[in-house]
Amino acid sequence: MNEALRTALKQLRLSGMTESLEVRLQEAAGNGLNHTEFLELILQDELLVRKERQINRRIKAAMFRDLKTLEDFDWHFNPSIKKKQIFDLATCRFIRECRDCLFLGPPGTGKSHLVQAIGYQAIKSSFTVRYRSIFDTVRDFLHDEAFAGQENVMAKHLFRNPPALPVRIEKALPLGAYCLR
Repeated sequence: MNEALRTALKQLRLSGMTESLEVRLQEAAGNGLNHTEFLELILQDELLVRKERQINRRIKAAMFRDLKTLEDFDWHFNPSIKKKQIFDLATCRFIRECRDCLFLGPPGTGKSHLVQAIGYQAIKSSFTVRYRSIFDTVRDFLHDEAFAGQENVMAKHLFRNPPALPVRIEKALPLGAYCLR
């Protein structure tokens, strides 16, 4: 790739194309791709790089303790968890329908893992997520009330943050939400 092309791609912020262009040029020559097919491939490369970066930024902003997936969950550990219900939650339909999801149960039953895994699925579905345990949230409320007064404490933590707000709760009353025991 010549320097003028590299500079132009950098100015246009097309780093995905910059990374894959050499390989794609060889692929086009070797497979006899026409211009449209070649353009489609390098545009797909750029979109893939951008999607991966967006996911990585959202994962960082979500503040997960650990990146958990449903594939990593040990379903035999707690057989009372309904796998179908969890995978339904992972489709993020409850977010699109503006419904709540509340995980209840004693410590050590897999709530945090599942909430983070569903949050990760939500991020992959282009939702913004913020993971906070109830203890973190209460601590933040108390800190803000002590140092910033009471104005906008609720607004800062609930309304400014994303609508998909998975929260790990140790004990609470179900309020029209999914209840996993």
